[in-house]
Amino acid sequence: MKKENIKKVVLAYSGGLDTSIIIPWLKENYNDCEVIAVSGNVGQADELEGLEEKALKTGASKLYVLDLTDEYVDEYIIPTLKAGAIYEEYLLGTSTARPCIAKGLVDIAIKEGADAICHGCTGKGNDQVRFELAIKHFAPNMPIIAPWREWDIKSRDEEIDYAEAHNIPLKINRETNYSKDKNLWHLSHEGLDLENPGNEPQYEKPGFLEMSVSPLQAPDEPTYITLDFEQGAPVALDGEKMSAKDIILKLNELGGKNGIGLLDIVENRLVGMKSRGVYETPGGAILYKAHSVLETICLDKMTAHEKQKLSITFAELVYNGQWFTPLREALSAFVDKTQERVTGKVRLKLYKGNMINAGVWSPFSLYSEDLASFGESDYDQTDSAGFINLYGLPIKVQAILDAKNK
Repeated sequence: MKKENIKKVVLAYSGGLDTSIIIPWLKENYNDCEVIAVSGNVGQADELEGLEEKALKTGASKLYVLDLTDEYVDEYIIPTLKAGAIYEEYLLGTSTARPCIAKGLVDIAIKEGADAICHGCTGKGNDQVRFELAIKHFAPNMPIIAPWREWDIKSRDEEIDYAEAHNIPLKINRETNYSKDKNLWHLSHEGLDLENPGNEPQYEKPGFLEMSVSPLQAPDEPTYITLDFEQGAPVALDGEKMSAKDIILKLNELGGKNGIGLLDIVENRLVGMKSRGVYETPGGAILYKAHSVLETICLDKMTAHEKQKLSITFAELVYNGQWFTPLREALSAFVDKTQERVTGKVRLKLYKGNMINAGVWSPFSLYSEDLASFGESDYDQTDSAGFINLYGLPIKVQAILDAKNK
């Protein structure tokens, strides 16, 4: 579509640095088009404060704030958790949120009769792919505007220059100008001193961590928690039934104060480069740990091992923006089958960044204390002799053959 034909644009709007300057930039470069800002609430809390006033002041005609929190948890986070999907230690906080937000964007674009959808993702990152693949799934013919692939701005410092020149208020300054993404699952930090992998993250510096504390600043006494799962999904915390969203929010509080869920990694981006980031995922880390512990007694060996292999593929699909694909759906169907008996209770001890197993129970446990005991049991140890003879038969035959051919 030609620029002159674009009269109305729906913008994925967070109120951060990128999207704050995009509204006036769109109006300057797309014939003073109408800009409708859309913010997907996936649990970024205080970041939503004052968003409407800011969007309207910078030129948007209106702002939609979509409450996607329950949808995000139930339809994206929980399936990924049940899959045990981890991308290079990263628990996929941004990756799972983007398709959820993009789906909401398309809904508003169709409702408003928009001519294009715009996002503020850079040409270096993964999010441009995640947004655009989801948009293509729901609106395959919708034009997409990505200013970072068009404008002359080269850095976040130049973005701040543009904002200052256009009197756009910002919550950051050049010294605290980390690139962050926050939702109810995690908070990511990139940029500034973190761009050098040789620099230690400033975990103890006031204001750096937002969801957590440094393990050095965590309490000297441990916190015990119990989590109940039904078919792989969390349903209760410390004996109290609650929604998965509320469990995550409470675990963020408990995990955060105990320094749980901090991750500093150099990861392999989809576009080919390596990128260093620091992540805070306190509640998510606890859920992954507890779910994994429960699976150790509920899954048989071959299912558990095959699930581990496929969890890597699942994680890559999510990381690479391929949520709305037949393969991801097929893998989720496999995962759901494996989770039919992943029901039970896990107790963990949280202590200064550590999650320590403190007990696991399930009515579907495959663990038999009677069989595994070092004491007297019903296990007939003489059975193992025949098993070893058959299991080792290929080795024995090969050795006899090798001896003949010497």
